[in-house]
Amino acid sequence: MATHASALLRETLDRELPHLKKLTDEAASQNDGRPDSWTRKQELGHLIDSATNNHMRIALATMNGEFRGEGYAQDKWVETHGYRELPWQLLVDLWYRYNQLLAELMARVPDSHLNNRCLIGWTVVTLRFVMEDYVLHMRHHLDHILAKDNITAYPGAAAGV
Repeated sequence: MATHASALLRETLDRELPHLKKLTDEAASQNDGRPDSWTRKQELGHLIDSATNNHMRIALATMNGEFRGEGYAQDKWVETHGYRELPWQLLVDLWYRYNQLLAELMARVPDSHLNNRCLIGWTVVTLRFVMEDYVLHMRHHLDHILAKDNITAYPGAAAGV
């Protein structure tokens, strides 16, 4: 079973949840000072959207032998959900619970399915890549939300992912 990605996800959840819970709603409503950057609420909302999109990818690639679908318009998703206006603790709880479900799903993916193809927009990757990339992407954004000195490197960050 695909326990590696699941274990990395669980480790991330357990490590970062207490830090996220310490942030106040006021602090989470602030951005990093760059023009047009998301607030912490919006960035965590982006991670909820990422969980939603990757949930479909992982489940369908496991059930159907492959996934075919569009990428996602992250700014439109964040704006449509109105994360800026939602209470911080609601977002933290939703992020945590949804990712607990994803960790369970990842743990159930048979190793024989890890090379299943995932066609996302024009990009072709494996299911293993989707799961591992998901956790790396999450860690990158959590480091930013929590204003850590060392931000997890994520290749998609330069493209605004």
